[in-house]
Amino acid sequence: MSKQLNLTLPVRTALGRDDFFVSPANAMALGLVEGWPNWSGGKLIISGPSGSGKTHLVHVWAALSDARIIAATDLEGSDIPDLARESVAVEDAHAIADSPDAQNALFHLHNLVLAEGHTLLVTGEGQPGHWGLTLPDLLSRMQGTTVASLEQPDDMLLSVVLAKLFSDRQLAPHPDTIPYLVKQMDRSFEAARQLVEQLDQLSLSEQRPITRALAKRVIESD
Repeated sequence: MSKQLNLTLPVRTALGRDDFFVSPANAMALGLVEGWPNWSGGKLIISGPSGSGKTHLVHVWAALSDARIIAATDLEGSDIPDLARESVAVEDAHAIADSPDAQNALFHLHNLVLAEGHTLLVTGEGQPGHWGLTLPDLLSRMQGTTVASLEQPDDMLLSVVLAKLFSDRQLAPHPDTIPYLVKQMDRSFEAARQLVEQLDQLSLSEQRPITRALAKRVIESD
């Protein structure tokens, strides 16, 4: 029998406020985002590991503040004065450590947004001092910004993250699958993302439902 072809289906990530599950790992960051008019200096940094919910919080904030969202790597060559006409969220500032031009653009955007009376949200992995920024003026601005840290997930948050990742892919695992994964997997958001992707691919290729047995095969293969 020929193997079923794998079809790449769209992943529809839910990024609304109602889709954001609050736990001790993210409650402080969410509280700061929702209280954005009171940010010290009109700016905030959200720091956390890959997959921890930084982008979700960015979209929650953008909906509240009518802000624009741009990746830090796209700042080079962008019209900075035009961006600064409204509040802005800059994602993944740690990714521009090797780009002096992008760092310079972020520095000018930072100054212009605040000078125009708008607010600035920046995300990155780890604390700003560990982003590898080489422009001293930008580094000092980032280190002088309030940081909201997202922590690695507890059991409850990890369960919800897995459920959301499955839902984003229009998948419905058997009820005992997620509790099994929570007990067996590496405790990180990135591990959750990879596991769901692997289970999706294996389920498609073998035309099997996502069960604890299938999850066990993926866990043991890693």
